[in-house]
Amino acid sequence: MRKDYMYTVGPTPVPPEVNLAQAKTMMHHRSKEFSDMLERVAGDLRYVFQTESDVLLLTSSGTGGMEAAVVNFFSRGEKVAVFSGGKFGERFVEICNVYGLDTKDLSHPWGTKADPAVLEKLISEGEEIKGVFLTLSETSTGVVNDVEKFGKILKGTDTLLIVDAISGLGALEFRMDEWGVDVAVSGSQKALMMPPGLAFVAVGKKAWERREKATLPCYYFDLETARKALVEGKAKTPYTPAVSLVIALERALAMIREEGLENILEHHRLMAEATRAAVEALGLDFFAGDTKGANVTTSVLSPKGIDSNDIVRLMRDEHGIFIAGGQSKMKGKIFRLGHVGY
Repeated sequence: MRKDYMYTVGPTPVPPEVNLAQAKTMMHHRSKEFSDMLERVAGDLRYVFQTESDVLLLTSSGTGGMEAAVVNFFSRGEKVAVFSGGKFGERFVEICNVYGLDTKDLSHPWGTKADPAVLEKLISEGEEIKGVFLTLSETSTGVVNDVEKFGKILKGTDTLLIVDAISGLGALEFRMDEWGVDVAVSGSQKALMMPPGLAFVAVGKKAWERREKATLPCYYFDLETARKALVEGKAKTPYTPAVSLVIALERALAMIREEGLENILEHHRLMAEATRAAVEALGLDFFAGDTKGANVTTSVLSPKGIDSNDIVRLMRDEHGIFIAGGQSKMKGKIFRLGHVGY
């Protein structure tokens, strides 16, 4: 029997213990048993986000968390800046535009990092920017942005720093409170070793103060409703959650606690460096110019004359190894090797 191996950036391999947890007897989401579990999960999520702030759980993909990070903190016509250097930076641009924000798309070439100097210049020119959107690890390119530097620039301002940490959380160093991040989004199917279906949004004090003035419409993704259910409702969710996924999440987070976040980050670093050494030994070239710290995924240029989709198919069909191809403008040009999760 052939065993398949998953080296995509998400979904990622799920530990047997986490898979088995989903098979436990169903519990009612309004029971004390579930509330007690949700309270433990919330505490462990704060540990992973490195924050004392509220971390809210949504039954959705990570994109739902991204949408929540837009609709809860802004009003139509407000100016925001998005650093987009890949598919998922561009997604923030698209969401902001859908909701009528005055979106400044600070795009930079795919495969390069967002430049903090661009933000410094923007702030020094006196533009009233209500929010800055940044991606921790741009999944489509492998590039890791320096969130800490962006946080230092915005320290003491009224501008919110909103970070997509969907693929990076649990694989890369991320210190929400210490770095001055106001809103951080993540998802279950990456380094948290879970199936897809849950999104997490961590919200800091400055963002909650902004929430009181925001007027964009939201219902299912209303984070204030989620906060009241979690904090004031004694560990509840406003609507029916994906109960089995939450049960599995408790087990996955317990495993992360047991191993320790620092050990897990070191594991991801070793896997990434081993992969990059192998890529170099094969004489292949990296897509991203600076691969240092790119411990979520390694993006590799396809050899001249070879469509990277053919490489993806060959790996899958002949070897049972699932890797990812390029997205959008890089389709057929690169392939991506994930190092994330179990």
